[in-house]
Formats: sequence, structure tokens, C-alpha cells
Amino acid sequence: MHESWKPVLQAEFEQPYFKELAKFLHSAYEQKTIFPPKQQVFSAFTTDLNQVKVVIIGQDPYHGPGQAHGLAFSVRDGVQLPPSLQNIFKEIHAETGAPIPNTGNLQRWAEQGVLLLNNVLTVEAHLAGSHRGKGWETFTEHIIQYLNEHCDHLVFLLWGRDARNKAKLIDAKKHLVLESAHPSPLSAHNGFFGNNHFIQCNEQLKKWGKQEINW
Repeated sequence: MHESWKPVLQAEFEQPYFKELAKFLHSAYEQKTIFPPKQQVFSAFTTDLNQVKVVIIGQDPYHGPGQAHGLAFSVRDGVQLPPSLQNIFKEIHAETGAPIPNTGNLQRWAEQGVLLLNNVLTVEAHLAGSHRGKGWETFTEHIIQYLNEHCDHLVFLLWGRDARNKAKLIDAKKHLVLESAHPSPLSAHNGFFGNNHFIQCNEQLKKWGKQEINW
């Protein structure tokens, strides 16, 4: 993780809920196949806290082999694009005309100040949602509350129920909160396609005098 995050995360690691979560994770990684790899669980926090401009909240990591690497919606280079990510790229193309990339690795977004944070940071192989209710949701809420209180002028992109439930933690007078359906094929046609979030995000960043994101 980036140095800027260490005091924030250390405070969470010392909380009773996180100590229970850590025990669960230690056992899970010992006994089962868990994604992402242990050393990549906190990859979202390689984005400098002081440079964060946009926050995208995912659900839980991809549960197929070789996909998850700690950034919400992202997959490693060379991995086939998951359907949700395909739909994200389709929406960006529809809004901006940008070509659909050959890689689903969103590290390039993270380097521009996009925090790609899942609601739950780990998952058992082939079992979507298997690590819900273990403490990650509390962790994520605390991170969002910290960002809301200590950062100025962020854009939050909340797609789907899990992410939209976080809207209550965000001061919409201080930040821009954009909500829509999830980009999953099951829901993308119910409001994700055509949401214009990527254009709206950049327009707001420009108004605030911040560098726009090269999606």
C-alpha cells in the first residue's frame, strides 16, 4: 500500500472487528483457495490517498482463477474481460468514443487517482459473496467515511445495490455522488448503459480544477 494510507489502515487493523476478520482470513487462506492472492488484497490502496479524485465501489472480487488482483472490476493483463468490465468499456466507448482496450487491467486508472475499492475484499474460489458478513463491509464503510470527512471534492461512482447503500455515508454537498444500476449483464440495461457517469465525472473534476481521468 502507499505510505499515505498506512495510518488510516493501521487504525482499522487494530479494531476488534478487524482482528476477528484477520483470524477468519488466516484460516481461509490456509485451507481453501481465496482470491485475490494474499499479497494483493490491499492493492486498491497503492493509489496515493492525497491524489484520490474518484472512488468506484465494487461488490466482491472476481471468483475465477487468475482474475482478481485487488482492484475493483479490474483483471490482470492477458485475462479475458469479465462481462461487467466489458459493459464498463462499452459505456465509456459510447460516451467518449474511446476504443475498447485489449486489457482489463485498471491500474492505469488507479495511477490517475481512481480508488477502485470493493465492498468485500476477498472471496472463496467459485463462490461469489462467500466472504460477505465477515467484517469487510465495516472496513469499507470506515474507509468511505474517512474519505468523506478528510478529502475535498471527490466523485463517487456507485453502481448497483451494494455500492448505492454507501451513499448515506457521503456528503453530497461536498462531493459528487453518481448512482446507477450495476454494469453486470443482469442489470446493465436497467440504467447503467447511458448513465453518462464518465463524462459527468470529468466535467465535475474540470470544474473543481482537477485533472480529468483518461478513461
